[in-house]
Amino acid sequence: MDFWDYLANRHQQLLTDSFQHASAVFQCMVIATVLGVVIGVLTYRSPWGGNLAILSTASILTIPSLAAIGLLIPLVGLGVAPTVIVLTLYGLLPIVRNAVVGLRGVDPDLVDAAKGIGMSRTARLIKVELPLAWPPILTGIRVSTQMLMGIAAIAAYASGPGLGNEIFRGIASLGSANAINQVLAGTIGIVILALLFDAAYVLLGRLTIPRGIRV
Repeated sequence: MDFWDYLANRHQQLLTDSFQHASAVFQCMVIATVLGVVIGVLTYRSPWGGNLAILSTASILTIPSLAAIGLLIPLVGLGVAPTVIVLTLYGLLPIVRNAVVGLRGVDPDLVDAAKGIGMSRTARLIKVELPLAWPPILTGIRVSTQMLMGIAAIAAYASGPGLGNEIFRGIASLGSANAINQVLAGTIGIVILALLFDAAYVLLGRLTIPRGIRV
């Protein structure tokens, strides 16, 4: 069976795996984005606090993803739980780093002007600082998403959802008729999803970033 015949015969399962893969990455990115921005907001005013936040989240990436999932299995079991925890933790660094850098890079004169017209600290953060820091934060979200698309495939090791199951099945059956087709289908599917997500972020940027501050 050639690759196109394999896709035709397995398209329903591949679509299901693709949806689960995209859903897992999207949901974990939402969690990572909220956590990352909150950490950035809490630490960016302190030089040591911001640096500690970046260093702490960077240290997570030094742990091999397969090892991290393996360590979580005895604690939370197989399936969705280890997948969500690992993807969320691995997605933090680019968002935290860009949130800290973006917030620190806001022009102090603009913040002082907002303070001068009576804005509270919270109002300045929400109406001035975060909107101006949004472009680098969005860039961090894009980088995290591309990383998690690949890392999510490893979740199949813990019976997690997604296209990683195709890749692992293919690797486990190397030498059989459809082993290479399975690996190719899973890999190409992940690449396509990554490109679709990135296109969606480009569109989101055009809709949410004023033309005057687009980089």
